[in-house]
Amino acid sequence: MGMRHASAAVLTFLACSGLVPSVLPQHPAEAAPMSRAEARRQAAELASLGHDMFYDASLSQSGKLSCSTCHSLDHAFGPPNDLAVQLGGGDMRQPGLRAVPSLKYLQAVPQFTEHFFDNEDDADESVDNGPSGGLMWDGRADSGHAQAAFPLLSPFEMGNGEPGQMVSRALAAGYGPRLQAIYGRQVLDSRDAAFEGFMRAFEAFEQDHRSFYPYSSKYDAYLDGTAELTPQEARGLDLFNDPDKGNCAACHISQRGNDGTPPQFSDFGLIAIGVPRNSDIPANADPAWHDLGLCGPLRTDFTDRPDYCGLFRTPTLRNVATRRTFFHNGVFHELRKVVEFYVQRDTNPERWYPRNADGTVRKFDDLPAEYHANINTEPPFDRQLGDKPALSDAEIDDVVAFLQTLTDGYALAGRPDTSSGGGQ
Repeated sequence: MGMRHASAAVLTFLACSGLVPSVLPQHPAEAAPMSRAEARRQAAELASLGHDMFYDASLSQSGKLSCSTCHSLDHAFGPPNDLAVQLGGGDMRQPGLRAVPSLKYLQAVPQFTEHFFDNEDDADESVDNGPSGGLMWDGRADSGHAQAAFPLLSPFEMGNGEPGQMVSRALAAGYGPRLQAIYGRQVLDSRDAAFEGFMRAFEAFEQDHRSFYPYSSKYDAYLDGTAELTPQEARGLDLFNDPDKGNCAACHISQRGNDGTPPQFSDFGLIAIGVPRNSDIPANADPAWHDLGLCGPLRTDFTDRPDYCGLFRTPTLRNVATRRTFFHNGVFHELRKVVEFYVQRDTNPERWYPRNADGTVRKFDDLPAEYHANINTEPPFDRQLGDKPALSDAEIDDVVAFLQTLTDGYALAGRPDTSSGGGQ
């Protein structure tokens, strides 16, 4: 899946199962199977439409916020600043609740499931990895078109109160004829069909491998045998993989799949690691408010599962060095601090958490105590107060050096950028 080119990927879900909106009324002739050439034409037109809408601020209530405002091309389709949450809504003053994730490398994320078994091409298919997959921090969107709808309708993002408002703005911007050219004139007979069609356009645009999953980092070149890691980067890779040191690869898989696909640097699992509460998020001014991830409040289907509280999906580490906000609440702003937190969370909690009135450290202060049992204690989180951290300062520098090799756009001298799709 990771190596699939955009034309093949979009062709598959156009022609086989789904880019024709399920709510779209079809004439019998139009319901006939498309030829490959027609499917490719529609895929290209749909992706072009999605591209133009992605950069169009007129689709928001304020007229000032586009998808690209928060998902910047120059920042791996992540936030262009170090704000923990972005501002939006009709007055562009409404704060969000979570840090903006990157939109890159989402094509490999499976649909959400409570019981995820690795397939035979990737790893041990006998191991139940628990809740995994889905898009967004809590995994509540199972497709690119479903994900696209959330920010468009959110009152603190693009602010369209309901799908019909977004459709009206898209039609006013002149996108109606282009949608009709793809799906037929009748697509605009139903606001639901038009809205789904526009969402499918965003999805098609984000299937462009050149922009969203090029596999063009130095590490990809290293795996292909066309680049060498520096001694520091190589040490960092070893520490990243070593289960007795960083143990990062336990969740951020760094090896190719058994079928040769490039590593995604995520096992797609949802995990609780107990990051500190971020006072920069306005919602956190209320001490009773907590973002519990998989069990709410933005996701509502698992509110009765206390064992899911505090779990958030493991993001890819590809392009992580381009970010200035980390974790679901954007509490850290430097990559090195993130690595330090991982190896010192339990050995030096006073560095990360506030103190109670009696001087004791209030560990895991962003998660109610009744959910602390959900927090991961696998290495390097298996240390105790006062133990030696899993990584020294020098080793942290080595790991950070390795993580910098995961940034897309690497090219060897005299060679073109290896952005053709991951070693095909």
